Amino acid sequence: MPQQESQTKTALVVVAHHRTDSLTAHTARRAAARLEAAGYRVDLLDLHAEGFDPRMTVADQPDWGDRDKRYSDEAHAHMRRLLAADVVVAVFPVFWQNVPAVLKGWIDRVWNYGFAYGRSKPRLAGKRILWLGLAGATADDPVIEGMKAVLEANLSEGIAYYCGFSHSAVGLLTDAEERPQRVDAEGNLLVGEAVAGAEREAQYAAFDERAREYLEKFLAEEPAAA
Repeated sequence: MPQQESQTKTALVVVAHHRTDSLTAHTARRAAARLEAAGYRVDLLDLHAEGFDPRMTVADQPDWGDRDKRYSDEAHAHMRRLLAADVVVAVFPVFWQNVPAVLKGWIDRVWNYGFAYGRSKPRLAGKRILWLGLAGATADDPVIEGMKAVLEANLSEGIAYYCGFSHSAVGLLTDAEERPQRVDAEGNLLVGEAVAGAEREAQYAAFDERAREYLEKFLAEEPAAA
């Protein structure tokens, strides 16, 4: 009887927050645990904790005349981690309807010309990515619809699909702040009272459940093996 080879898939979980006690970091850790439970080997990349410098350098500046340019050792180390991953889960707070600078800089320096794009067959072709963005706005804030549309256009269309990813999904997690906040029709920011005690526990349990649902839906959409 032929032996079956075990093919453990790898998930790269990227967290972009400067505090390890943040809700973002908590959400990333829970996502990593769920991926491990689903049979993935998890590579947890905490950009701040690992000291990643998001600023572009001369060494990592694309050379449009040389798609085989040798980039910095730091960029290449991250490229190897990205190449090794079957799926990527990026967890980040939403800043100005976009990703934080550290995550944008990671994409700028690592998802580089000749590596992530610029070839007839992208090296990242077939990979899948889930973008989990934490937003302070409440779920019923009218800004949410536009925020999700902007994130999907920037992250899925502008980055993931351009780099050959076969699937990209955005999970927007609202109500990430202790104090509910929304903008009214006149443009005023309305900040409510901080939740506490049992109400706070219920709020964060519901938040965790929504994050779990996004991840499970993303994993369920994985194409069946041939």
